[in-house]
Amino acid sequence: MGIEKAYNSWADIYDSNENKTRDLDKKATVETLEKYSFESVLELGSGTGKNTAYLIQKAGKIICLDFSEKMLLKAKEKIADPKVQFIKSDLNKNWKLSDNFADLITCSLTLEHIKNLDKLFKQAFKKLKKDGKFFICELHPIKQYLGTKALYETDNGIQELEVYTHHLSDYLESALNTGFKLLEIKEWFDNGNDEKKQLLKIPRLISFVFEK
Repeated sequence: MGIEKAYNSWADIYDSNENKTRDLDKKATVETLEKYSFESVLELGSGTGKNTAYLIQKAGKIICLDFSEKMLLKAKEKIADPKVQFIKSDLNKNWKLSDNFADLITCSLTLEHIKNLDKLFKQAFKKLKKDGKFFICELHPIKQYLGTKALYETDNGIQELEVYTHHLSDYLESALNTGFKLLEIKEWFDNGNDEKKQLLKIPRLISFVFEK
């Protein structure tokens, strides 16, 4: 099943089914971004708006891009605020937005579906204001090496989505070659900050904060 069709199918149950990756991403987003100030936000792969609901508490304007029509419809049902604009958009193509628009760009659980990271990072760099931040939170490469990928349960069994494996070096090279500076990198575990339990586990997510 194609990625767009799969996410359209997933939309009705995305917020309600058990999903440790989704829930940990929300936690990582809040804990990372709470120390930053931002007015204009570009949210890439916004989905059903799980992180938009937090971002709207701090930002004056948010533009949300996603290629799943049904995911966007779910987001619009939950978030009816004039500060937020939802746009159907393929992130692999040029984003029809003004350059130097955003104080913050966020991208969560999205890049495993993007083959060409370089093009996405270059577009993000253009859309950010000087000193703007680019927050990324993705499935950890180690999880990908072990075969974990985006999937969901249906009445007909497990539906797996097409994904691309990105190494840690892929993220860093694409960012640094584009001109970004690395401010933060953090691994996120299912057991929170319990270091003893972390020794028995591998990280689920990895997050970055880059600055233009």
